[in-house]
Amino acid sequence: MDIKSYLKERCRIVDEALERYLPGGAELPFSLHKAMRYSVFAGGKRVRPILMLAACEAVGGTIAQALPAACAMEMIHTYSLIHDDLPAMDDDDFRRGNPTNHKVFGEAIAILAGDALLTEAFILLSRQTEAVGVPADALLKVISEISVCAGSRGMVGGQVVDMESEGNREIEFATVQYIHTHKTGALIKASVRAGALLGGADPQRLEAMTRYGEAIGLAFQIADDILDIEGTTEEIGKDAGSDEARGKATYPAVIGLSESKRTATELIERAFSSLEPFGDRGEPLRRIATYIIQRKS
Repeated sequence: MDIKSYLKERCRIVDEALERYLPGGAELPFSLHKAMRYSVFAGGKRVRPILMLAACEAVGGTIAQALPAACAMEMIHTYSLIHDDLPAMDDDDFRRGNPTNHKVFGEAIAILAGDALLTEAFILLSRQTEAVGVPADALLKVISEISVCAGSRGMVGGQVVDMESEGNREIEFATVQYIHTHKTGALIKASVRAGALLGGADPQRLEAMTRYGEAIGLAFQIADDILDIEGTTEEIGKDAGSDEARGKATYPAVIGLSESKRTATELIERAFSSLEPFGDRGEPLRRIATYIIQRKS
């Protein structure tokens, strides 16, 4: 399969659904809804929603079963980026090659746009009429899964430890591992598990998907760490070298660049192994795993 064509088509499907689900820019309050849409449609790769759709199909489900939850996941991811870019956190001027939300709409609206996207995600997740063919108990499990992975025991917890670790040149490897598996890995794992749950996976297949999600979630953040060193500002859509400049706790900073690349490759091999029970249906997930460590943005 052509992974670029696959990702482009799935991105189109997700974008069209997000267009339907998000409040329009002409709906009051105008500034808030324009700010929400500005960041959602700023050119994201839609990795998390695409993973959810692929996981759902791999266990025998359909795109329709997972699409609302996939869009909700993208809203949660986008909210986290808006807040991560704020002066009180990473203080970034650019995201995906565009001025960050607070640079365009001001800090107050950026904070509220993030708040609104997070809330809108759970409005969408709880609308059972949108989840075609998904039993209520499965939907409840997905809401719980995403809630935990987005909160203090997941992404937000990882963000806090990330900020508190800045500038610590003697950071322990276990702390970097915690940051990566929570700040980035948690939502990626949740995307894969949610897709499997929505598709009706049995416990064995859900466990296999969990192993896959854990492996690629960590590989994704290690790849980001490497890109910050080897990529250009034009490629990655924000200032290259910003992690090192801020003294961020990263894999290359702790174990070196070569060892980081080796670890990322091992994680992808582990992801491949976990997909063996899915046969050909797991092929998109295999290709996405490879794409994660080979991407240039």
